[in-house]
Amino acid sequence: MTAVIFDLFGTLLEIRNRQNPYRRLLHLGSQQGRAASPGDLRWIMTNTCGLQEAADFLGIKLSSIQLTELQSCLELELESITLFEDALPTLALLRHHQIKIGVCSNLGGPYCLVARDLLPGLDGYALSAEVGLMKPDVAMYQHICTQLEVAPSQLPGSNAPHVLMIGDSRRCDADGPRAAGIEGYHLDRSGAGRFRDLLGFVAGINIGSG
Repeated sequence: MTAVIFDLFGTLLEIRNRQNPYRRLLHLGSQQGRAASPGDLRWIMTNTCGLQEAADFLGIKLSSIQLTELQSCLELELESITLFEDALPTLALLRHHQIKIGVCSNLGGPYCLVARDLLPGLDGYALSAEVGLMKPDVAMYQHICTQLEVAPSQLPGSNAPHVLMIGDSRRCDADGPRAAGIEGYHLDRSGAGRFRDLLGFVAGINIGSG
């Protein structure tokens, strides 16, 4: 094994005071008669935009009061982001075994800086708002592998190094990575799945023998 890729929210980071400012923005749009589109959230997640920029692009009119309220919600949410207790010990353990570490996550522009501040010095960052791609697009996983300078493959008989990914979404963090040759694992912090925390994941993959 040469690299482990992590999802961010629900995996390494948690939001303790959810305000959902961008969903509130879309709700305001629906109140104005604008039909919501599945592409709305994707655009928000793949552009480094703030609330006003998103509103302008989506054609949602905001009063100064509405913008102030949404911005306040966003700031409350950003300020509440923290690391799970097992995040740093897990990363330290992987570092000790000289395993590269990357993050691959779908998140809006204002969240990127917070994530980088809380998790500095990693070997790769694939953040959807910065790269214009989203999980489970294969290109998103290829992007982080390029940053990590690894070329994973699960083909039988392949000598390519193992690259693993873990996150709280089966679709994006377990199933999606497999299309790019990455071993994907689901993290279920409720305790219902195989891995309920990151240290358990590290113990389960037995990095000491990799």
